[in-house]
Amino acid sequence: MDPIKESGYTRDYPYEEIANRDDFKSLKRKKNNFILYSSIFFLMAYIALPILTSYTTLLNTPVIGDISLVWIYSLLLFVMTWTLCMIYVKRANGFDKEAEKIKNEAMNGVTK
Repeated sequence: MDPIKESGYTRDYPYEEIANRDDFKSLKRKKNNFILYSSIFFLMAYIALPILTSYTTLLNTPVIGDISLVWIYSLLLFVMTWTLCMIYVKRANGFDKEAEKIKNEAMNGVTK
C-alpha cells in the first residue's frame, strides 16, 4: 500500500537527480538567503518600534506640528511591509522560473 499512489499524486520527474544538481543547490541557497535576510530585516524593524518607544524618547521628537517621529516610523512600517511583499513576489516568481528550468533540463537529460 503506497500512500503516494493512493492519493493520486504521481512524481513524473526525477526528484533525486534534481536535488543533487549544483544549479538546484545554488537556487535553494539563494532562496534561503533571501528569506533569512528579509525576515531578519522585517523583524528588527518591527521590534525596534516598541523598544524605541519604551526605553528612549527619540521617537517623541515632533517633526510637523504635533506629529512626532513615532507616527512617521509607524507609517513607514506599513510601507516597508507592502514593499517587502512586492519584492518577495517578484523574487519568488524568479525562483519558480529557475526551478521550472532546472526541472525541464533534468527531464530532458541535461546534466549540470
